[in-house]
Amino acid sequence: MEDNRIKNAYEAAKERYAEIGVDTENAMTILKKISLSLHCWQTDDVVGFENQGGELTGGIQVTGNYPGRARNIDELRADIVKVKSLIPGSHRLSLHEIYGDFGSNAVDRDQVEPQHFQSWMEWAKENELKLDFNSTSFSHPKSGNLTLANPDKEIRDFWIEHTKRCRKISEAMGEFQGDPCIMNLWIHDGSKETPANRLKYRRILEQSLDEIFATEYRNMKDCIEAKLFGIGLESYTVGSYDFYLGYGAKKGKIVTLDTGHFHLTESVADKISSLLLFTPEIMLHVSRPIRWDSDHVVIMNDDLLDLTREIVRCNALERIHIGLDYFDATINRIGAYVIGVRSTQKSLLMALLEPQQKLQQYETQDQLFQRLALQEELKSMPWSAVWDMFCLQNDVPVGDNYIPEIEKYEETVTSKRK
Repeated sequence: MEDNRIKNAYEAAKERYAEIGVDTENAMTILKKISLSLHCWQTDDVVGFENQGGELTGGIQVTGNYPGRARNIDELRADIVKVKSLIPGSHRLSLHEIYGDFGSNAVDRDQVEPQHFQSWMEWAKENELKLDFNSTSFSHPKSGNLTLANPDKEIRDFWIEHTKRCRKISEAMGEFQGDPCIMNLWIHDGSKETPANRLKYRRILEQSLDEIFATEYRNMKDCIEAKLFGIGLESYTVGSYDFYLGYGAKKGKIVTLDTGHFHLTESVADKISSLLLFTPEIMLHVSRPIRWDSDHVVIMNDDLLDLTREIVRCNALERIHIGLDYFDATINRIGAYVIGVRSTQKSLLMALLEPQQKLQQYETQDQLFQRLALQEELKSMPWSAVWDMFCLQNDVPVGDNYIPEIEKYEETVTSKRK
């Protein structure tokens, strides 16, 4: 009965969208091909397996202590499989270096090897996931306030070696899965107060990056991620947006735009069209900042809708990679995970359901009233009926039917983690 209701609602929606020149079947086909890069750290609060119980440092912070955090590699993987069963489409998984399969061995970050991620590669293949990767500069005795921009050569060289090894791991992942692994480089380097010489540290960072990127690889892609500030590092960030934009444009590197890493009044969506002109590709880390880089669960708000519309309007789905990056421990972590993924997909679907040709025609003919009127009418179009059909076709829960699935998983699995 429910399937028939969903199908009938979809047929009516399909007809309404056809009237404005939108092919809903094509929109769903495109959406299914968009693989989001899921962030593994939502299930364990960015703890990783290197230093269980260690303090989270580097200007980032997780709030909350909801029961059921993944405590080891098996629990983390089980949680990811559960999340995967509740979201439509085929996706990727983004790992931080601290999530290596280290067993009982102590492996420092300048000694990490591809072998420490071999089980991840095999597990990902079994579960039809492609892997992406991140170097990890925080939560380490040598993190301090400066890593790759540290004037202390011994500390700087440690982090250079770490990042080189992460690129090597990414190359191995990409070769194993037959698809480039996207490696993101983010460091927290900065200062609580304004330094005497801003240029000094940025010059050191530039030199470190040049050394790290000296080796060319064929099966991985480099991304460089900026940040506005970190907790305790509010006055100065070495790897600012301007720094990485300049470096990325000059060196042909992918610039990562994290939606939580800018002033709250800045439009990340507006940056897309500019970066597409000067950098090869773009990596997005989708988060939801509230007053600061607070990494709230992604919801379908205006900022996200603007971002996904801009991607589609620029016809840039092949050049823009979309990953999630938030960590909320105040609510059920699996629920937080699923909400964020599905909200991102819904936003992408709404963007794909825009009558681009008609809107551009209005604009070309200077029919600006008509353009605005149609944009407003699109907000009340029956996009949700198309989303329900997309979920049905992909054999995942429709509407809020994923809630009892997560409640059951909590009752039988995560609540037993003491």
